[in-house]
Amino acid sequence: MSTLTQQPAEPEPTPPPASVSPKATGTVRRHRPLRWLPLAPATVLLLLFLGGPIVYCVAIAFTDMQLTGSSSTSFVGFDNFQRAFDDKHFRNAVVLTLTFTFLSSIVGQNTLGLALALLMRRASKPVRTLTGSIVIAAWVVPEIVAGFLLYAFFRDEGTLNSVLDWAHLPSQDWLYSAPIVAVSIANVWRGTAFSMLIYSAALSDVPREITEAAEVDGAGGWRQLWFITLPMIRRSIGTNLMLNTLQTLSVFGLIWAMTRGGPGNRSQTLPVFMYDQAFLKALIGYGTAVALLLLLIGALFSAVYLRLLRTEV
Repeated sequence: MSTLTQQPAEPEPTPPPASVSPKATGTVRRHRPLRWLPLAPATVLLLLFLGGPIVYCVAIAFTDMQLTGSSSTSFVGFDNFQRAFDDKHFRNAVVLTLTFTFLSSIVGQNTLGLALALLMRRASKPVRTLTGSIVIAAWVVPEIVAGFLLYAFFRDEGTLNSVLDWAHLPSQDWLYSAPIVAVSIANVWRGTAFSMLIYSAALSDVPREITEAAEVDGAGGWRQLWFITLPMIRRSIGTNLMLNTLQTLSVFGLIWAMTRGGPGNRSQTLPVFMYDQAFLKALIGYGTAVALLLLLIGALFSAVYLRLLRTEV
């Protein structure tokens, strides 16, 4: 009986790669810039209405421009910035701005928004609908209207003191005794809805299987929140903090309607101080320099948050 030896099949020859026509390559390269053509109108509008005013404001910040008085404007270099650093009222405004931002944004809106999102995740649909409607209603109210509403709530004869008197609890003029706390609470009341929406969307992406498995393993609610939920929504927390901080740094109408920066300058944040110098005291150059310093503070906050977002947990 003969043994047949099977010969391995020869591999099929690989076809040569198709040659790319130099003419076709040139056509692709020639038409590549055309992909940016639809963005041209938006880019031109941004440069015209955003970049133009910024460049103009930077130029004004180095001059002694005024609304009234001398009609001539001269270049003063860094004198406006030196004046700001030497001004105790400016330093007070910086401290109040950081306090207002920390209380109302980093602590208030961020924490309360996360708490509401967590509670609404476990609540029934009617409760979620009612709570969301109430919180979002405060957010859609115009800032100046919200300021007058909270002024009526915190004033000496306002709603808060009426409730405290009815409950036989001590009352006070909150806008006089603790103005920065009053405007911080007002900003929390108005802006928490944004954080709630951000965290509700982030929590919806957290798989319930993971939290249920952790619950089976004996992890309580706080341990699940700290070791599972918060790490999984870390990027949403950073994004929310950055957007809330930048928005809070520029709050003007709410504070102006409630306290006008007073009493004295105890609630005069940088936007209010800038408005007072530029338009009430007619020092356009100095007020614009303060605005650029406020922009620098916002840029520093953004750099910190972006650095934290790039850092892996």
